[in-house]
Formats: sequence, C-alpha cells, structure tokens
Amino acid sequence: MKQIEVVAAIIHDDEGRIFATQRGYGEWKDWWEFPGGKMEAGETPEAALRREIWEELETRIIVGKAVQTVEWDYPQFHLTMHCYLCSVESGALTLKEHEAARWLPKDDLDSVRWLPADIQVLETIKQSL
Repeated sequence: MKQIEVVAAIIHDDEGRIFATQRGYGEWKDWWEFPGGKMEAGETPEAALRREIWEELETRIIVGKAVQTVEWDYPQFHLTMHCYLCSVESGALTLKEHEAARWLPKDDLDSVRWLPADIQVLETIKQSL
C-alpha cells in the first residue's frame, strides 16, 4: 500500500477557535480538514508546515507543540499525519487551494464533515482548549 506522510496545522486564535478548511478537489472534495500537506525530502515537520501554510493560505505561522501523529488507512494509501498547534504570525489566511474555511469554536468542531484521519485529532483538541 502506498505510504504518504503529511503535516497538519491546528491553527488556533486567542478566542480558542480552530481554523478548518474545506477541500475543493479530489475524492474527498467538500470534506473538512486541518490545512497542511506533504513533507518534502529532508524537510522537518515544522519547516513543512510553514511552507505548506504559506503556499495554501499566504500566511506565516508560528508552529507550536506537537499534538499527535495519526496513522490512518484510506482505501488507496496509508497516511501518517503529524499534527501541530499553530498560531498566525502574519497574513490573512487567503484561500488558494481550498473551497471554504471557517473559524470553529470548540462547541462547533463537530458541525462540519471532517476527513476520517482528522477526526482522530478532534478529541485531543477538545480536551486541550
């Protein structure tokens, strides 16, 4: 089975809200996720996150503590996803690849249809907010 290693930014604000993005393409179109993407060869997870968020959202982030690593089997591949708490350093979170985005308060985290691997992170987030 194909193996994919990615990083995900759990971007939060001073009000404790989490930034969620909606996929605009592919098999999982319209599902919600934490923004991020594939790591490049020789790249640290933190560097990959900063690069991916800049490419996807034209925003500079501060990468905080690692929340968890999720291992998930999708039908076509095995995913390893390294998740980090992050905050906005500068930029306006401009959508370049996603269909939509929302700032979700803790009580509204279940109001969108999350990708299966991302659901694994929600309970951890809810307990830490």
